Amino acid sequence: MGQLATALVTMILGVMGCAAYFYGSNFLLDKIFPTKNCPANVVTKNLRTSNAIRPWLFLGPAVLLLTFYLFYPVIESIRLSFYGRSGEEFVGLANYKWLFGNDEFYESFRNNMLWLIVVPTAATFFGLIIATMTDRIWWGNIAKSLIFMPMAISFVGASVIWKFIYDFRTGGEDQIGLLNALVVFFGGEPQTWLTIPIWNNFFLMIILVWIQTGFAMVILSAALRGIPDETIEAAVLDGANGFQIFTKIMVPQIWGTIAVVWTTITILVLKVFDIVLAMTNAQWGTQVLANQMFSWMFNGGGDSGRGAVIALVIMVLVIPIMVWNIRRANAEMEGR
Repeated sequence: MGQLATALVTMILGVMGCAAYFYGSNFLLDKIFPTKNCPANVVTKNLRTSNAIRPWLFLGPAVLLLTFYLFYPVIESIRLSFYGRSGEEFVGLANYKWLFGNDEFYESFRNNMLWLIVVPTAATFFGLIIATMTDRIWWGNIAKSLIFMPMAISFVGASVIWKFIYDFRTGGEDQIGLLNALVVFFGGEPQTWLTIPIWNNFFLMIILVWIQTGFAMVILSAALRGIPDETIEAAVLDGANGFQIFTKIMVPQIWGTIAVVWTTITILVLKVFDIVLAMTNAQWGTQVLANQMFSWMFNGGGDSGRGAVIALVIMVLVIPIMVWNIRRANAEMEGR
């Protein structure tokens, strides 16, 4: 109860603080550059000056916070990557040599590549298919709400749900895990799904696909509704069937949105560690980069140098995707 009260008070104070800042900053700006009871030339000059400053009053705090929370961690991670466990002893390139000679790093890198291939592709594909199908049925909005619902669940919460699906019981006990219950029902032998090499990675990926399909569906559904009806009608008159309309008319027109959804999920995949930590604790060959970074940084007393090196690898993998996204957004803006 005390935590709930603290959270509520924090939210109220935060909103009131933001309102007070915006009101106070505008009040001071209008006092410094008045527009009442002044000559016309002064009014014009003050209006131009205040209009140039006002947006930065709103953007300023966010820009400062983003600068602090984005650039400072990068600079500090680069510094720590040249230092030892405690971050005080300079070790040069020792952490980098350790990284590229570490089998666990190659395992986590390989698994991350597998996640990057499967999860964004599957989530975007299912989101597109569901968005297309639910727009054609009267209960489509209900279906969309149910599919989007996992987005409201944290990764750890989703992992707990899927633990019950993959659960395995020994000693002849009743299988309460949904997957094993189905296997037993059809005469098969129950399996410890999360310990099966390679396949256990796919079982973990299913959780993230389940969560992100709703996100992809909502964004792509909005894009599909933006397709002009005239193009669909023209394709129908030309004799195109449903599959041809979908692949040759609809998909090309929303390709930009598909790319944005895919890259957004890709960046999320590079940062994922909650699911791996909650489901397997990176055992049985399921280690990923973010989880390895977390383990080295905080577990067993922590090794800030090695953790920082792995963090830099993740950052390097994210940068090309971000650059591509920004260039594509700029190209679309110039096209308009």
